[in-house]
Amino acid sequence: MWERIGRLPLLVILMGIGALAMLIPALHARVTSDFHVARVFFYGALLFGFLTSFLAIAMAGRQRVNHPRRHLQALLGLFVLLPIMLAAPFHQAVGNTTFLNAYVEMVSSLTTTGATLFEDPGRLPDSVHLWRALVGWMGGLFIWVGAVAILAPMALGGFEVRARRNWASGESHSQIDQVADLSQRIRTFGAQLFPIYTGLTLTLWIGLILAGDSAFVAFCHALSTLATSGITPLDGSVGSGGAGFLGEALIAIFLIFAVSRLTFTSDGINTDVAILRRDPEIRLAAVLVTAVPLFLFLRHWLGAYEVEEEMNLLAGLGALWGSAFTVMSFLTTAGFESEAWASSRNWSGLQTPGLILMGLALVGGGVATTAGGAKLLRVYALYKHGMREMDKLVHPSSVGGAGGEARHLRGRGAYMAWVFFMLMSMSVALVMVLFALTGEGFDDAMVLTVAALTTTGPLAGVAAVEPVIYGNLSDFAKLVLAGAMVLGRLETLAIIALLNPDTWKR
Repeated sequence: MWERIGRLPLLVILMGIGALAMLIPALHARVTSDFHVARVFFYGALLFGFLTSFLAIAMAGRQRVNHPRRHLQALLGLFVLLPIMLAAPFHQAVGNTTFLNAYVEMVSSLTTTGATLFEDPGRLPDSVHLWRALVGWMGGLFIWVGAVAILAPMALGGFEVRARRNWASGESHSQIDQVADLSQRIRTFGAQLFPIYTGLTLTLWIGLILAGDSAFVAFCHALSTLATSGITPLDGSVGSGGAGFLGEALIAIFLIFAVSRLTFTSDGINTDVAILRRDPEIRLAAVLVTAVPLFLFLRHWLGAYEVEEEMNLLAGLGALWGSAFTVMSFLTTAGFESEAWASSRNWSGLQTPGLILMGLALVGGGVATTAGGAKLLRVYALYKHGMREMDKLVHPSSVGGAGGEARHLRGRGAYMAWVFFMLMSMSVALVMVLFALTGEGFDDAMVLTVAALTTTGPLAGVAAVEPVIYGNLSDFAKLVLAGAMVLGRLETLAIIALLNPDTWKR
């Protein structure tokens, strides 16, 4: 039975998962006596459950084209079409909003962006907040599985940096020629990753409850942390729900799983890296999370050491922690804000410290994780290439060492990383132009573009001097935002691969 279900089209399988997931907020609403919301989600589960069953019966046994690039179409359908179904109960439960707003909200959740059109959390029932966090959590799981099952064999999504190529024959040594069945890969990697993903979520949930959060708030934050969606039912920082700094510390620990895929699974492509402390993504993230908060801390400490009030050690350490947590959060594109971030901004003395967070979001987290951005591995490849070029300026006849893996990373890996950065720059320019056509100013267009392409929705509230309100956007700007979030989640290289004429040939 499970094998037959696994051979259905990916979008049909995901529709079934989405229909079953509607029962969770329905049950929560029933327990909290919110009967209207409970009925909406329960009827939605029944309606889309029957619809998915009919589609499964109609498509069972049909011959499927297994061209790898067709799998990208399935991912595109996941982020474009599936939110239509997910938005239906959301729209009916909220009641006083348009379906476009509900659709954009679900695209934001499913792509783990976390950009909400509802600035006041009190406008949404608790069960709807739970649905937003749950959709984001499912989106994170789909990204985990899809990255290894679909993007890794095609050398996309950051895997192209390590993908080897035989320059004599021009053939790639990625897994694309050996992949025979997408459904089998999804079943295999899904069975491996789902228990890990779920176990980590439940562990963090229990930890946040023990730290002082209510069960509901802790569950939403646990879902959002593993998915790096930044979705919260609170009108404030993640520590304001009762967990405080201890809760932030727990969240920071679990954000490490968005820094490198080696923290939860083996590499999808052959690699010599087997120890976490030697992983370049973890090392680069550690440098950034250490250096940036210290810069913000020491800049003020050394510049105002003669003022007795500002020499308060506890206040300084609180500001240091606020910077460290927020830097870690935005580097992994979760977008959580520390309870001490306000004092950190004042302590730094910078007029717009949010620009630093924008730069961190552009760097992003690890390859094949739920984090967005350009990815740490690409930045590391360009760094190693730059260091090698400077060595050659001093010693032109020198030969780079450290093994074939390192030479490949400095050579073709850096070349592919540079191609991606150029494509990302073009994407930023194009999306900014589209936002400008909707009437947005340069600053707001830049913030919205970076927030969408890096899947860091909360960035709009902290990057600019004045927060950018998603709910104030025009309908056309909301559609541009939704398209940019999908583009940021799939990345430009994958979209270009979809435009290959071979993809559309039968």
